[in-house]
Amino acid sequence: MARPLLLTPGEPAGIGPEISCRLALNRPELLLVADPALLEQTCSSLGLKLEIECMDPEQATATAPSPGRIRCWPVAMRYPSTPGRLDPGNAPYVLECLERSAGACLSGRADGMVTAPIHKGVINDAGVPFSGHTEFLAERAGIERVVMLLTAGLLRVALVTTHVPLREVADAITPERLKSTLEILNRELIDRFNLERPRIAVLGLNPHAGEAGHLGREEIDVIEPVLITARADGLNLCGPLPADTAFLPDQLKTFDAVLAMYHDQGLPVLKHAGFGHSVNVTLGLPFIRTSVDHGTALDLAGQGRADLGSLQAAVELALELAQPTT
Repeated sequence: MARPLLLTPGEPAGIGPEISCRLALNRPELLLVADPALLEQTCSSLGLKLEIECMDPEQATATAPSPGRIRCWPVAMRYPSTPGRLDPGNAPYVLECLERSAGACLSGRADGMVTAPIHKGVINDAGVPFSGHTEFLAERAGIERVVMLLTAGLLRVALVTTHVPLREVADAITPERLKSTLEILNRELIDRFNLERPRIAVLGLNPHAGEAGHLGREEIDVIEPVLITARADGLNLCGPLPADTAFLPDQLKTFDAVLAMYHDQGLPVLKHAGFGHSVNVTLGLPFIRTSVDHGTALDLAGQGRADLGSLQAAVELALELAQPTT
């Protein structure tokens, strides 16, 4: 039997439990890492007649999925959850689901993990410094550097910096960070996405990629020297390119991926092109991790109206990446 793909429903007051249960109806190979009482409550509110079957990854591997059942690896919530109402008291539950899933992936008991949206603010309100799934999983895996990549069909956008205030971005783009990001991106495009020699477009940091130093020197002092060295090592790179023209359709046809310098330089374009079916992938981990492209949508929670598209795409991509390459 195949090892399970783990799914963490995320913030219990958001749309994560709902979209996870609805998707699990047609994806019985999933193992949800969650409180079974929360799943039962969610299914009942949605009118889904599904049985919650509790098991661990080993049991899930040994038994075939059954139609009409949601397989659940039980994690107890601290307090009852109400859709749309955040409770910092359940932050430890959210983190335990992630911790348990990452541990199973690291030990080889699961094929990978898919994460529904969490609410970073309520976790921090609970007194736990938390900047996101990506950073949490990197620390749990003992990995110094990972890369956030979002995909929408053939459009792939990776980031040098992720959840960093804009004021701090320029200082965060060091030669070491840029070099390691390029190496991870190139390696994972080859190993995970089966691209023989990926073509990577590297964006500049400043408007017009610095305008030859007149609008900033990061391109001259940091980015270009790293690209020269990386090309000498065999990477197929183009740039640094002005961000306002790199995403033109004719340009994108010539690239396998775009490397943006910061979060809101690259992701608005990708989400405009593919919101609702784009997928967040963490590159550089020793296991597969994909996620949705949206947040907890507290205003939609409990209403049965949340779109499944991005979670479905995240599951499909994780299953695809889990297939052995030939």
